[in-house]
Amino acid sequence: MKPTGQSAVFGRRKEPHTVIIARGNEIRHFTIRPWLAAFIGSALAAIAIGYLLATSYLVLRDDLIGATTARQARMQQAYEDRISALRAQVDRITSRQLLDQQLMETKVSELLARQTQLSERHGRLGPILERAENEVGDAPAAGAAAAKPDEHAEVTGSLSQAPTYSVASLSAGDTRPFSLWSTRSDPLDGETAADRADKLFVSINASLKAIENQQLSRITTLADSAYKNADAIAQALEAAGLPVDSELNKSDVGGPLVPLDPSMAFDSKVKELDEALDALDGVKKEARKLPLANPAPGHPVTSPFGVRTDPILGSAALHTGMDFRAPIGMPAKVTAAGTVTRAGWAGGYGRMIEVDHGNGFATRYGHLSEIDVTVGQKLAAGDVIGKTGSSGRSTGPHLHYEVRHNGEAVDPLRFLTVGKKVAQYL
Repeated sequence: MKPTGQSAVFGRRKEPHTVIIARGNEIRHFTIRPWLAAFIGSALAAIAIGYLLATSYLVLRDDLIGATTARQARMQQAYEDRISALRAQVDRITSRQLLDQQLMETKVSELLARQTQLSERHGRLGPILERAENEVGDAPAAGAAAAKPDEHAEVTGSLSQAPTYSVASLSAGDTRPFSLWSTRSDPLDGETAADRADKLFVSINASLKAIENQQLSRITTLADSAYKNADAIAQALEAAGLPVDSELNKSDVGGPLVPLDPSMAFDSKVKELDEALDALDGVKKEARKLPLANPAPGHPVTSPFGVRTDPILGSAALHTGMDFRAPIGMPAKVTAAGTVTRAGWAGGYGRMIEVDHGNGFATRYGHLSEIDVTVGQKLAAGDVIGKTGSSGRSTGPHLHYEVRHNGEAVDPLRFLTVGKKVAQYL
């Protein structure tokens, strides 16, 4: 090979190589330029490198595939574990919320049931409290201070103004349906919705319990007052020797102890109050049948019952009644309810009225100037039956008043004394 030329601009340049091949008489030559040689060398190098890379891939392919598969498997397992953990957490939260919701619904149902029970009790208490007001009134019980009218008004008012609660009041700021409430709202909040609901439940339950206790306390107080008033009336009648049929003796009692179900306490107290009012009403009715009122209140007694000097003859004689100083024409009033059995002139009584009160008791009103009733007429206590005067065997205007039991005259003062004692209860 020899150089073929040079460049006049850049100086000496690389000359192409000439390859001569001689075969017998044939001679061939090839000119290989430098760029062609470089290209052929580069191609051979690329082929060699590609061969080496292909060989390495084939040798290491299984390991690479296995590593990639294992890594993907680990990633998939991690994702599945994470999904399972999140799903379990969601299930726990959902279960807890459902449990809290069920508990809240149960509490709300219980509160509504108690509210309904209190409303029913109030409906039952209304008539019996009104009856207690009429029967017990403001009369003091024997051995205890009087139950003042404003206290009874407070009883009625406190029972009639029992607060009511509803589901809506449990969360005034939450307008969502109850089924959508969250009982574990913000974990950053120091007090959760469940805690607030529990506090509200406790507060409402305490209020309802206080109302129940107040009802029971007031019922017990009224029952005790009724029993004491009835006992006071009965004792006053018995002390005066007047008949009374009462079943108020509660000292002779006994029997096995049977614990009372709290749910039955209210019914038991109401029954006790009803029985006490029945007992008081019965004693009052018996007392009202007796002539206990004063026939001439505010007028002095001029002649008591018993032996006295006869005002006309001057000798000792039995005075079968009491004389009250009264001017002519003053209204004469009957001292107890009854039926007129006599109304007219009766010898020394002058114009006289006799009223039968039952149980063998009767009263007579003598020396009247006018009679305003007829035989057989029904009278109520305090009805005007005539006017006072001085008719018959009399030395001046007055009212002659007698009390008779089974036809026999008894001292009216005994009845008037008892009447003063029990007037506050009647």
